[in-house]
Amino acid sequence: MKTNVFLVRHAHSVYTPDELHRPLSERGVSDAKKVTEQLKGEGITVCISSPYQRAIQTIEGISQVKNLKIIIEEDFRERLLSGIPVEDFASAMNKVWENPSFCLEGGESNLVAQERGVGALHNVIKAHAGENIVIGTHGNIMILIMNYFDPSFDFTAWQQLDMPDIYKLSFNDVELIEITSVWSREKSLR
Repeated sequence: MKTNVFLVRHAHSVYTPDELHRPLSERGVSDAKKVTEQLKGEGITVCISSPYQRAIQTIEGISQVKNLKIIIEEDFRERLLSGIPVEDFASAMNKVWENPSFCLEGGESNLVAQERGVGALHNVIKAHAGENIVIGTHGNIMILIMNYFDPSFDFTAWQQLDMPDIYKLSFNDVELIEITSVWSREKSLR
């Protein structure tokens, strides 16, 4: 039984230190409408999101068009890089990608975050087998999930993600068939 999962990286957001309630920016709201247009013809039957407002807002349009409630799944939240503010974000990201079991104080390693995200994905696939599912999520956890299935989704792939971005993962039961990019930079620039 084929199940399609559309992983949607949230659109651009207004920076605030409140990760949970950070809203989309004006540009992000505009791009979220393009996400809705992109997904309208995909036969979406389930909408799931990270609890973060920016992820919810990015898929809200498709949930409204399809008259679907957004199911909140904590385990699709962004990876916790550190329990304290990080002074050099780029350096910290390099460290966690160079050594998948390394974590900063109070943070999650790539392996721990990946295990969380992939576990949640497997649960969703089992609960909604044969359906077309949208998951609103975040860049790092999204790449870590895809990296589990295909190592070419690495630190460089994370750096190249658009905001928003959409990847379609097709499964036969829980076995991955293929990963396809369904968002292009040109769409996000229109």
